[in-house]
Amino acid sequence: MPELTIGTDGSYEREVNLGERFEFGKNWQSFLSTLDDERIQRAQASLEEMLPTKLKGKRFLDAGSGSGLMSLAARELGAEVVSFDYDPNSVACTTELKKRYRPDDKGWQVLRGSVLDAEFLHGLGSAEVVYSWGVLHHTGAMWQALDVLQQEVAPGGLLFVALYNDQGVASRAWRWIKRLYCSGTAGRAGVCGVFLPLLFGSWLTKQAVRGKFPLRALREYKRNRGMSLFHDYRDWLGGYPFEVARPEEVLDFLRSRGFELRRLKTTNRLGCNEFVFERVRG
Repeated sequence: MPELTIGTDGSYEREVNLGERFEFGKNWQSFLSTLDDERIQRAQASLEEMLPTKLKGKRFLDAGSGSGLMSLAARELGAEVVSFDYDPNSVACTTELKKRYRPDDKGWQVLRGSVLDAEFLHGLGSAEVVYSWGVLHHTGAMWQALDVLQQEVAPGGLLFVALYNDQGVASRAWRWIKRLYCSGTAGRAGVCGVFLPLLFGSWLTKQAVRGKFPLRALREYKRNRGMSLFHDYRDWLGGYPFEVARPEEVLDFLRSRGFELRRLKTTNRLGCNEFVFERVRG
């Protein structure tokens, strides 16, 4: 397959121009400047912690690869990797990461496509591990995306997804804030001006209560899947489209399609619930 394909009909650009989509890829481009060996090692550790199997020799499909960090981590752990994203800047990030760390690697393909495109997904072929962390709730059709994606899990394979937790009124309020952020320069400036100080102040307060100095806490933060606090804040504030789900909704949805839960990490706040399912039938 070529490095870049699918999704070049201009739909992404139209959605951005209409204020209907956050440009995640531009945030990831900035994140790449912070990437180091420790972040890569933490990303690998996060996969090993959640997946009840070794990745070596497995086919790993990264649906919504973003920066490419988790694709790189999976490849470093021995998986054959196929990465794709709808955002052209995210595709460029993943491609850049591949060139930087694994140039000319035939075991890692980077493509452009939408998780809502069943024909595109089917053309990629099934995988023993299908991974989509914090992606499907930004498609504008989360349940459709999950249904399309689950079909690509091989028999006995694993589906690792992370989806925003449903917090009721708070989630609805954040949806409005994210929509405002994407509405234009004024909306973005207003949201950042109000909420970045609030988010960071709240985070600093929590660290103080825990007896942690800010610099130490920032170093520890990147141990969380190798991520960056400030890039995560920007992603959170602008992350639109935005949908949420209760854990039991996800469980019911995938159990009805032949999956059983193998790992679960829940949150009681405005974050992601993480699920690892195994296909046991179908």
